[in-house]
Amino acid sequence: MKKSRTRTASVAAAVALGLALGGCSSAEEGSGAGEPASLTFWGWSPGYADAVQAFNKAHPGIEVTYQEVQPGAKGGYQKMLNAVQAGNAPCLAQVGYETLPSFAAQGALEDVSQHAKGDEKDFQQAAWRSVSLGDAVYGAPVDTGPMALFYNRKVYDSLGLKPPATWDEYKAQAKRIHASDPDRYISSPYLSYDYAGLSWQAGAGWFGVDGDAWRVGLASEADQKVADYWQGLVDEGLISGAPMYDQAWYAGLGSGNIATVVGAVWQAGVIKGGVKDGAGDWAVAPMPQWRAGDKPVGNAGGSATAVLKGCESTEAAWTFAHWLSTDRAAYGDLVTKASLYPAAPALLDLPQLKAADPYFGGQKIYDVFAAAAPEVNPDWTWGPVMTKTTADLDDGLGKAWAGKGTFKDALRSAQDKTVAELRNQGMKVAE
Repeated sequence: MKKSRTRTASVAAAVALGLALGGCSSAEEGSGAGEPASLTFWGWSPGYADAVQAFNKAHPGIEVTYQEVQPGAKGGYQKMLNAVQAGNAPCLAQVGYETLPSFAAQGALEDVSQHAKGDEKDFQQAAWRSVSLGDAVYGAPVDTGPMALFYNRKVYDSLGLKPPATWDEYKAQAKRIHASDPDRYISSPYLSYDYAGLSWQAGAGWFGVDGDAWRVGLASEADQKVADYWQGLVDEGLISGAPMYDQAWYAGLGSGNIATVVGAVWQAGVIKGGVKDGAGDWAVAPMPQWRAGDKPVGNAGGSATAVLKGCESTEAAWTFAHWLSTDRAAYGDLVTKASLYPAAPALLDLPQLKAADPYFGGQKIYDVFAAAAPEVNPDWTWGPVMTKTTADLDDGLGKAWAGKGTFKDALRSAQDKTVAELRNQGMKVAE
């Protein structure tokens, strides 16, 4: 615990440096208690619109208007930042944990700690640390993204395979699956935060803080191990060329030509929604391990309901953000519609998390994620320029997956460009 508090304070110091250099200051305090408030909320998760309607019915003094925007990496985050710059941002926005430090460093968030005081106990400690820097709190944690292995049970059964316990077994299965049909592959390329989850499991740390300086480690020894592993699969022609979330990817999952997805809990909703023909074919198993008997897993995704700079009704904004993350009825609906996994421990007994899922052959898939969640290392740190970092990394990874570059070169290039960007923005970088 002491290590985590020290880490949070250090990250706060580094972010504070960026804020000071950017000349950002806190906005005036918003509406007082009991005053009517009208708020706008930007997000994209399925089920959010219905949750807002339920909130408005239960809170006549606060009216929230939900507006759907593109997912963050597809334009939503830039839209939010542009709105903050223009002075017409909504009070509330869905912001991934990985992006929140970048927003904080750019002065795009409001500190709502005065309203959130006492609510920390309602959330998992790792999730709370993702929305707080030092004494500042920038929003309420909504969900977490523990990872597992989604696999096509129909394909596996036809080849007499069982879910792999280790990454060595996974590679052996990749060869077996491709040998059974030249159009069939064990997986497809992973980019940005999906790839980060693979590194996370291996013990890598992309960012850290030394005093008031950022430490960048995308090309660490642990990252090299992950890079070498997937490079080997690519070199042997065992990975599909279909990009994740592309129509070809959904088609491959539906036909069985892409036999597994190493992904976060919310991928269950993606697969169910985009691969309807695969109903009954898919199942979930624990993430493969680097050593037999180990338990660490990665995390991919997870987001907060953040309060954006300029919000005048910060108390009402926190009331909604906290409610969205802790109301049992509303969150149960989010589990059903978006496969979100709660950051609030009190919700882990929701009936929706205990139910058998017909799509996954009647399996109670959340049991797998319930076992995985405690094995996620909470000390992973996201950097302050993640939009730039992931854009550069994805450029290199895309080439590596296509056989036109290497994973090691992608990591090294992204690290060098990230360091340059941090210095360009006036932030200190540890050597």
